[in-house]
Amino acid sequence: MADRLFQGIADQIVALIDEGVFPRGTRLPGERELAERFNVSRVTIREAAIALQAVGVLRIKTGSGIYVADGTDRNDDTLLPKVSALELTEARSLFESEAAALAAPVISAETLAKLDDLLAAMAVEQDDEKSTEIDREFHMTIASASGNAAITHVIRTLWRLRTELPEVRHTHESVCHHDGMTRQDEHAAVVEALRSHDPQGARLAMRQHFQRLLGSMLDATEERAISELKRKAQESRERFLMSAKI
Repeated sequence: MADRLFQGIADQIVALIDEGVFPRGTRLPGERELAERFNVSRVTIREAAIALQAVGVLRIKTGSGIYVADGTDRNDDTLLPKVSALELTEARSLFESEAAALAAPVISAETLAKLDDLLAAMAVEQDDEKSTEIDREFHMTIASASGNAAITHVIRTLWRLRTELPEVRHTHESVCHHDGMTRQDEHAAVVEALRSHDPQGARLAMRQHFQRLLGSMLDATEERAISELKRKAQESRERFLMSAKI
């Protein structure tokens, strides 16, 4: 599938690193040169680089370029595991629902006002990237309001998975681009439960938000699988019909 093209490019880059074409510790060629080498767009090269940085193979240095990790700068605490969007959403449901429940009794008027502002910004923002950042700030504000530093750290790490793993990001984009109003209503329900200082209500509202998101992801996954089967069937049909004419 087109949105997974970066994975194949990432695999090719790893193979070239293993072969010594791109030695460890050295700078990779620029995006334009890599795009020409692999016959893909610069966006695909960027996606592949981000994916390889997430697992510690590359290091992206702003203003300098992309470097092959040499092993000495590897910090296992910063590396991200390979997880699916479904696994991530399940984990977020567990931690963020409890964070909302913890925040409900103690959340301040100032924090509620900030959440209201974020809801208003969410309602009018059209840019997907900016909308994701507002969404992140919304959820992290609730996490911080829980008063539990350990839970806040876990949720911050889960958001790294959400934004830094390309396949997870693509899955969210395919779902969230079409559920603006539903997501807005779900977020508003969480805020209202927090405003009422209702732990159980906040927990339930947050959990329902993620359960609906999981359902949408499953639907999207099924649609992609069906589309892929149809594509393969059409290729087979064309191949066999062509063979029959020869």
